[in-house]
Amino acid sequence: MYATVRRYEGVTDPAEAGRRVKEEFLPLLRDVPGFVAYYWVDAGDGVMLSTSVFEDEAGAEESTKRAADYVRESMASLLPNAPQVTAGEVVAAG
Repeated sequence: MYATVRRYEGVTDPAEAGRRVKEEFLPLLRDVPGFVAYYWVDAGDGVMLSTSVFEDEAGAEESTKRAADYVRESMASLLPNAPQVTAGEVVAAG
């Protein structure tokens, strides 16, 4: 499995960002081959995190592309700063 974590800082409206992710973005990710799981976390103080898990690296890379496109086209005012992205192979899970 492969996972990607994105950290967004300076989020202007966490509640609205969460609603849009749940209603609009998550369905786009579920269509990516190899989708396993997705989590959107409000860490407070204008910081939100996403974690995407896919069966393989190709799915994880596609999720990063879709996330960038979606943010640019639909959420730029809510997520004004580029995310810090970390990705890699899952070596342990529970």
